[in-house]
Amino acid sequence: MTAAFDALVLAGGAARRLDGADKPALLVGTATLLSHVLAAVADARTIVVVGPPRGGLPASALSCVEDPPGGGPVAAIAAGLAFVDAETVAVLAADLPDIAPAIPVLLAAVDDADVAALTDPEGRVNYLAAVWRTAALRRAVAAVGDPHGASMRRLMSSATMVQIADPDGWGRDCDTWDDLAAVRRASAVDEPGGHT
Repeated sequence: MTAAFDALVLAGGAARRLDGADKPALLVGTATLLSHVLAAVADARTIVVVGPPRGGLPASALSCVEDPPGGGPVAAIAAGLAFVDAETVAVLAADLPDIAPAIPVLLAAVDDADVAALTDPEGRVNYLAAVWRTAALRRAVAAVGDPHGASMRRLMSSATMVQIADPDGWGRDCDTWDDLAAVRRASAVDEPGGHT
């Protein structure tokens, strides 16, 4: 049985490479990107969606926005942390439609560090496909000082991290239209009756 955890889902951002589209609301299959991520953390004790107010959230999900809005991911994490009290917390971007299999792996791995994060085959760490020890995340946010505009790399600099290899693309995000098209093609193959 998975230990109790909370989840912060970051659903803000300007989506400049998607022409300013409301990225969390874009569809992959019959569900939005955000819905895929929320389903992946459905077992979380508390789910906090950080970003502009939006409808269609599960009744159990909390919603908040960083102050001032548009402050970036560290500011969003700082805002969402006010609602977190489990010992571990998943910190996820809202554009990770294949993240579900990674959650139990990351939860198990964080026992050995402050944070466990997915790393793609090229060695890039996805800081927003991660599970933190909540106390360590609070310390890291405090060490940053003003979170507005702070980088995730700066947030991670004071934390011990275990990198989890991600050969299956669990942490593949959708930053561009090409990314979204690729995820949609893969999703169509995986659906019943899809091509293999």
